[in-house]
Parts: sequence; C-alpha cells; structure tokens
Amino acid sequence: MKNAFTHLDENGKVKMVDVSEKEITMRKAIAAGEIVMKEETLKMIKAGEIKKGAVLETARIAGIMGAKKTSELIPMCHPLLLSSIKVDFNSDFSDRIKIKAEVKNSGQTGVEMEALTAVNLSALTIYDMCKAVDRSMEIGDIKLLYKSGGKSGIYERKKE
Repeated sequence: MKNAFTHLDENGKVKMVDVSEKEITMRKAIAAGEIVMKEETLKMIKAGEIKKGAVLETARIAGIMGAKKTSELIPMCHPLLLSSIKVDFNSDFSDRIKIKAEVKNSGQTGVEMEALTAVNLSALTIYDMCKAVDRSMEIGDIKLLYKSGGKSGIYERKKE
C-alpha cells in the first residue's frame, strides 16, 4: 500500500514532497476565520481609537506578509511565487471581526497554507494591537473555504 502521508518516505522519515513532475496550473485558495472581542474593543477599532494605529490596515499588511512567508514558517511548504493575495475584514457585528484571505498563483503546488497563514497572521495582529484594552479576545473558526487547481481539482466547503 502506498504511504498515505506524502511528507514521509518509505522509512517514515520526513521529506518535502517532490512537485517537479506536477503540471503547472492556476491555483486559488480562500480561507476564513474570526477574532471575537468585547463590544467596546470593536467600537474602538471602528472609531480609530486604538493607540497602536490603524488596526485593520496593519492586520491586512500582516496577512499579506504572512502569506508570502509561509514556507519559512511551516517546514514542508514549498516557497511559492504568489500572484495575488487579498485580505478582507467584515466588522458588521457587535463582538467580532471576520477575516477572509484569497491567494492565487500559477504553479505546481497549492496555496491553501498561504491563505490559512494570512488569516492567522491577520488575527494575531489584531490581537497584538488591541491586547492593551482586551486580553479576552479569542481567535478561531479558521478554515479552508475553497481551493482550485491541480490534480485534485476543486474543493468547496459546504455551507453550515
């Protein structure tokens, strides 16, 4: 039986997957997550009253930078030339900010980890910038929503 774990060789040693024979295709991944906070904290973010500065724009930059650095953070990820990274926020709630990241490239391996990293780094940046006023914030519900490209084709999370 072929090893189901692609990052392990036949002797159980960790390895990076060889993608050199894979076809180059357009790849896209969308990930989402959220950070829950006190209602007062979100009001301060919206009003621009957090002393560290523009929270969401800083978090957007952090998400973009995180996606670009994914291979430096996750040991078996391939360094990728990303063609597009978008990070968006929905703060139309009383106690949370929803985060969505979309990453694209044309290559031999997918961009799911880059999209997930963008969401995580954005949320962590929001936490860092707001922790002086709210240490009870919770980061969660991080998940892959969509992925296309490559041999496995399209994955789309079913609506819950």
